[in-house]
Amino acid sequence: MRMRRKKNRDARFERNIDIAVTDPFSLKGKWHTFFGNSNPIHLEIGCGKGKFIMETAQKNPEINYVAVEVCLDVIIIAMEKVKAAGVTNVRFINFDAKDICEVFEENEIDRIYLNFSDPWKKAKQAKRRLTYRTFLEKYAVVLKESGSVHFKTDNRPLFDFSLEEFESVEAEIRELSFDLHNSEYEKDNVHTEYEDNFSAKGFPINRCVVKLKKKENTEEKEG
Repeated sequence: MRMRRKKNRDARFERNIDIAVTDPFSLKGKWHTFFGNSNPIHLEIGCGKGKFIMETAQKNPEINYVAVEVCLDVIIIAMEKVKAAGVTNVRFINFDAKDICEVFEENEIDRIYLNFSDPWKKAKQAKRRLTYRTFLEKYAVVLKESGSVHFKTDNRPLFDFSLEEFESVEAEIRELSFDLHNSEYEKDNVHTEYEDNFSAKGFPINRCVVKLKKKENTEEKEG
């Protein structure tokens, strides 16, 4: 269901403009300069209403966080939440993740979070899923060699599909759980709003960490 346009949306966005990045394409390769430090950069694609990114950033002030959300009405809620909490190491981008390689340089990101991404349930929509192989190939470019993707969802068909996609790009799957909240990994798990809602309804949460394989730079090799 599509979210109704928020009242005074533009004015609310402007009030939080200091934690928004309005021209992310100009920062490709310059994100550490933008943050003013050399701290690791973690990226959440699909930040929703911001609970996860706010709490994670609070726990890790030595990390820079970039929260991506395609829906402006949703990202405003997340921005207001982060601002109200006084969190200073998060910035927000309102753009489509398909353009990730136009916004971040190769090896610029240390970690990517995919939390409860849209499952795009119809088979013909598979290429729109954020764990589809073409997205994974883009993540592999912007992630550092030591980087990883942290993925969790309540949607088992999406999770099974994603595991197959990870294997198709020869990714290494780590810390796999089909019931996160009753696993050893729960102690470090920061919940999203969606996660709390569906877990309370009895849905188990699926989770894994993925190490993507870097493509060889054949141009450099030949040179």
